Amino acid sequence: MKLSVIVPVFRTEATLKRCLDSILNQNLPDFELIIVNDGSDDGSGLICEQYAEKDNRIRVIHKENGGLSSARNKGIALSQGEYITFVDSDDELASGTYKDVLSEIGDSDIIEYPIAGRLSLESREYSDMKEYWLCEKVYTHTYVWNKIFRRTLFDGVRFPEGKVFEDAYILPRLLNRSREVKTTGKGSYLYHFNPNGITATADGHKLAQLLEAHLTSNMPIDDKFYMHLANIQIDVYEQTGGQIKLPRRHVKLNGLNNKQKVKAIIINLLGINYLCKISKILHL
Repeated sequence: MKLSVIVPVFRTEATLKRCLDSILNQNLPDFELIIVNDGSDDGSGLICEQYAEKDNRIRVIHKENGGLSSARNKGIALSQGEYITFVDSDDELASGTYKDVLSEIGDSDIIEYPIAGRLSLESREYSDMKEYWLCEKVYTHTYVWNKIFRRTLFDGVRFPEGKVFEDAYILPRLLNRSREVKTTGKGSYLYHFNPNGITATADGHKLAQLLEAHLTSNMPIDDKFYMHLANIQIDVYEQTGGQIKLPRRHVKLNGLNNKQKVKAIIINLLGINYLCKISKILHL
């Protein structure tokens, strides 16, 4: 089997049919769709069963609620495809995406494709994962749902349960196991903003987990990535007043926008601690 598509489901009865239809209409003959109902208490479980009755490519697993990581991990354990990918149940795929993207994958362990209206990509190959991380600014789009992975990358690797921003934790681990990554301009993941999702509802304590994921990833940090981390650290400090975890460094101003340059100058002169305290007052 070529591809396993894993869809965690929790209270998404309003969008689930749209999501599943977009996957089943991919015109890809050799794939399985694993739907993990993570303890939904709405009509999502019934919708899952109705779809499974009509299409033998679908497997449905019902489990107690354990969170997104738990649901994905359950799907990974049951997957049989050469490759694995993920779809959130409030999103969808453009027609022909999987067929087009898989035609490009070759010997790569991971391939990343565009997100409609949010991320454009060109066709490139990377054998150096650090180059991929920095050149493509992957730290700003660590999502697993716009990527297809060789299934063996997950041998002994699972999403961290009990964490938010789980993609930022797991992607560096998968990259460290990869020999080659590709990006392609083909295909499109159709992301739909969820006002109840982690991105929309993340408070300072949850953002602290995102910062932790990046700081413990062992991925290289250049000046642009550092300023990205500085913005997260500012938000964490402003909302929690907790310990500042981002180390101080001297930041070169080349390539930064004007707002970033102001912050970088403060960091260079006074340090990240002072920038956080100033930002809490002035909301830089």
